[in-house]
Amino acid sequence: MSAGMFTGAGAFTVEEIVRRAYAEDFASGGDITTEAVVPGDSAITGRIVARQPGVVAGVAAAVCAFRLLDAQIELSIERDDGERVAPGETIMHLSGKARAILSAERTALNLLGHLSGVATTTAELVEAIGDYRARLTCTRKTTPGLRVLEKHAVRLGGGSNHRFGLGDAVLIKDNHIAIAGGIRTALERATAAAGHMRKIEVEVDTLDQLEEALAAGPPDAVLLDNMPPATLARAVELVAGRGTTEASGGITRESIREVAASGVDYISVGWITHSAPALDIGLDLDAR
Repeated sequence: MSAGMFTGAGAFTVEEIVRRAYAEDFASGGDITTEAVVPGDSAITGRIVARQPGVVAGVAAAVCAFRLLDAQIELSIERDDGERVAPGETIMHLSGKARAILSAERTALNLLGHLSGVATTTAELVEAIGDYRARLTCTRKTTPGLRVLEKHAVRLGGGSNHRFGLGDAVLIKDNHIAIAGGIRTALERATAAAGHMRKIEVEVDTLDQLEEALAAGPPDAVLLDNMPPATLARAVELVAGRGTTEASGGITRESIREVAASGVDYISVGWITHSAPALDIGLDLDAR
């Protein structure tokens, strides 16, 4: 199996992230515990094991973590990015110098556990709304430095990605509207600046704001912020297919089906990246 889905420039991004993690771990003098306790010529074998069921994500980052410390570590991947894993199942086998494996262990497991947690949480929410038209999407509420990997994990879980960065599309939010002096003015300025190649989305809190936005554009998409399901359903009726509808704000595991039932096109959830519980994954060494 392949070591995740990152090649070319993507692989350099993964390596940069792992190097930053090592810069934190080794900043105060290296792995003094391993160097003191483990003989330099010791070799070990083991496996990375899932303790919980979930969707695997972050294999490329884990592989990079081990290989950066010792390119000779042998890795055999059993469950790659996007595959489901059951408790006790092996994600990868590894063998090599003990010092390198132990020093890399926490960085590899941190990334693998966190990203698998993002993918697993996404998959659970996608399944919850599977009989509705709405698609689950993430936001820019990502862990600083991990956006590429977290958004990749969302896709592995069956979700979709919102903007990667501020230059991808125009998203006019409440503070933009307040400073511009109103929705119409904000939309007019955005339309003039964006040109025909960039989409424009505007955030609205009420149906009155929605009607104002539709009369002024309509924009390519409307972000329906913190609206109850009944109001969302009415908003979808008002838009009437003239743009994409996105529900956002305060959406939980318990409420997401009711939100989806309103007929919106997308449901954006920030906590699937910044607060998804990590999947419990560990390194088990073989008996010596």
